[in-house]
Amino acid sequence: MSMAKRDEGKKINSNINVTPMVDVMLVLLIIFMVVTPMLQKGVSVDLAKVNSPEAMPDADKEDALIVAVMRDGKIFFGSDPVVPDQLTQKVKDRLANRTDKRVFIRADARAKYGSVVEVVDNVRSAGVDQLGLLTDQKKNTPQQQTPPAGGQ
Repeated sequence: MSMAKRDEGKKINSNINVTPMVDVMLVLLIIFMVVTPMLQKGVSVDLAKVNSPEAMPDADKEDALIVAVMRDGKIFFGSDPVVPDQLTQKVKDRLANRTDKRVFIRADARAKYGSVVEVVDNVRSAGVDQLGLLTDQKKNTPQQQTPPAGGQ
């Protein structure tokens, strides 16, 4: 009488199947790619482009006060449309219980200069300590070299 051996240990597969993990990661990647553009705070503005913009990380905070001046002269405080005459009072109301009295202005590159100056005046008259004008980085394009003026 011989004894039967169990060979169950040989049937175990010790390889890790990464296919389900890759599927989940690709789905998450697609979700983040779709949702990220929608996370922009406030209204969409085509900012002025400059060579060396100053970094203002406080403008990206959730509680930052942002005033947007649109191309057609409309003004938004956060995402709410505002009449220029009411802007000073609304900014005062928001700054009443804050220690950081800083406001950021997002002006469209093609907005009228007078509209932007009027917004700056209204925000300053509300008692703002610091005012930030938000801009974008200008794309670096190769400059054409001009010949020297000496003419050889």
